[in-house]
Amino acid sequence: MTRYTLLFAAAALASGLAANAQVNEMRVDVKKPGAPIQPTMYGLFFEDINYGADGGLYAELVKNRSFEFPQRLMAWKTFGRVEVLADGPFERTPHYVRLSSPGHPHKRTGVENEGYFGMGVKAGEAYRFSVWARMAQGEASPSKIRVELAKPNSSSERHTLAAQALTVDAKEWKKYTLTLTPEVTEAKAVLRIFLESPAPVDLEHISLFPAATWQGHENGLRRDLAQALADVKPGVLRFPGGCIVEGTDLATRYDWKKTVGPVENRPLNENRWHYTFPHRFYPDYYQSGGLGFYEFFLLAEEIGAEPLPVVSCGLACQFQNSSPEAHVPVQDLAPYIQDALDLIEFANGNASSAWGKVRAEMGHPAPFNLKLIGIGNEQWGAEYPAHLEPFVKAIRKAYPSIKIIGSSGPDSEGQQFDYLWPEMRRLKVDLVDEHFYRPESWFLSQGARYDRYDRKGPKVFAGEYACHGKGKKWNHFYASLLEAAFMTGLERNADVVHMATYAPLFAHVEGWQWRPDMIWFDNLASVRTASYYVQQLYALNRGSHVLPLTMSQKPVAGGENQNGLFASAAWEEKDNAIIVKVVNTSNKPQPISIAFAGLKKTEALTGGVCIKLYTDDVDMDNTIEHPQAIVPQESPLSVSGSALSTTVEAYTFAVYRLLKTKN
Repeated sequence: MTRYTLLFAAAALASGLAANAQVNEMRVDVKKPGAPIQPTMYGLFFEDINYGADGGLYAELVKNRSFEFPQRLMAWKTFGRVEVLADGPFERTPHYVRLSSPGHPHKRTGVENEGYFGMGVKAGEAYRFSVWARMAQGEASPSKIRVELAKPNSSSERHTLAAQALTVDAKEWKKYTLTLTPEVTEAKAVLRIFLESPAPVDLEHISLFPAATWQGHENGLRRDLAQALADVKPGVLRFPGGCIVEGTDLATRYDWKKTVGPVENRPLNENRWHYTFPHRFYPDYYQSGGLGFYEFFLLAEEIGAEPLPVVSCGLACQFQNSSPEAHVPVQDLAPYIQDALDLIEFANGNASSAWGKVRAEMGHPAPFNLKLIGIGNEQWGAEYPAHLEPFVKAIRKAYPSIKIIGSSGPDSEGQQFDYLWPEMRRLKVDLVDEHFYRPESWFLSQGARYDRYDRKGPKVFAGEYACHGKGKKWNHFYASLLEAAFMTGLERNADVVHMATYAPLFAHVEGWQWRPDMIWFDNLASVRTASYYVQQLYALNRGSHVLPLTMSQKPVAGGENQNGLFASAAWEEKDNAIIVKVVNTSNKPQPISIAFAGLKKTEALTGGVCIKLYTDDVDMDNTIEHPQAIVPQESPLSVSGSALSTTVEAYTFAVYRLLKTKN
């Protein structure tokens, strides 16, 4: 039993405590809707960390499918006569394997792929295998291969999950496909390919996808993970990440142009996270490019989010590069600036333009209607505004309606933060990207952070944030509760804050490098954390306009004088609803009375719903084994006259949604 469990042991006890506690009187002015809350306010930040893309959201099950890893056969076991050759059909992925007869009837030739911590396959579900193949040069007879899914570390037929034969009968490179349907579920299956004929065969771009991907796309996304994103109802999707945009060096920066076009010809890129953390060292963590900018734009469209791509500003990761020679001189930025302009054309150009044509040929003739672009990530120092300025000038000239996002550096306050904000104002960027991975004490102290911001100039994009719990850097409910508390300040200041995204988004339970994270997964299942539900509750109950909310004539922003309460209020114009969010960060139930001032004589508040997120053990969170341990609980809500009287239990995030109707 934890130190918090007794607080929730008996509802009667909680009610008794509340009856004797002082009532916290709040006031919402429903007559004076304030600033609009932007549709982009609550969104998603994606980065390929923790195996979030390859091995995660991107549904490909084969690792190193084109033999382009520096050690060409990383992730592959070979047996018999296997050669790696480099004159394949794709210019930017030229490597392939040749399987030749071992020369003895009791020997075999083949390859086996380990996948990403194994391959998760489910009984009765179809998996689409594809390969580019040809008869080896000079051969007159067709080649035959056997493709199978099998249990790991096994060799007998009874450990085979599914198998199909395939005949390669073309002398030129050709794409072949077949379907494998395993009879049993296996979290760590392997893919094996055996040569079954005397004639050798050449194999390139060996791929295995579940047939049931998100929206059925052939080069698609893992369905449960993409659905989790869609269920947030996000307003914005930022991609392809943060530090990954910069790269460890310029050679490994994220180059969007290498991630579009035929998937077979997208070159490998080193993932800057594969060696960054000594405690979680993954030397075979690379980016296949299969989840590229086209797929990101398509995902944003399908989940109803504004796309927000971020491009390199010519500065490599400054944490890892202190020498000026590691970066592009300002006078040499023209190709990088052109990349940004070409990206806007790729997203918005008509199908006859150079880059619009690439998009159209990939299957999307209509523009993606891009409105936002980020230039650089967590850059700092005088180098950053010097690099950013020519981007701003070029984009303003060519695409004046595009909103540009700059950065305030890697810290939430301090020297670099104080230097960069005036520079962002000088350059007249539209939004400034603020990052804060901070401890509990910081989140408890920041409820009024944006109350003090200048109302003129650039708006705020809270682009990366998460509460890191005291003495523990993993997901737990209390940290999520403090994120909810902090977010009341974002909402109350919607005239300043236009976007916010929690980070990181995904983590594989075996391949994580950084935590906490919003969604965890293994090869077969996924789990939505309490932080996920906090984000979802805000997004689903965003409202269209801020409503003034005070307690003792002050914003409800926490602190000792406000009994650990944080709150915000909004009006939803579409259904004429009033939404009040209250977060009790204290260890005691808090009675509250909310007076709704300004109602017309012909108006009344009718019953709605109360949605609460809480748990009896704030040190815990949802897990793969117990994914529903902490989920929002909804109950009917009644209102008496123009006031709501209720009690917010200890350590609880509550959303009250009331309808404003005419008498």
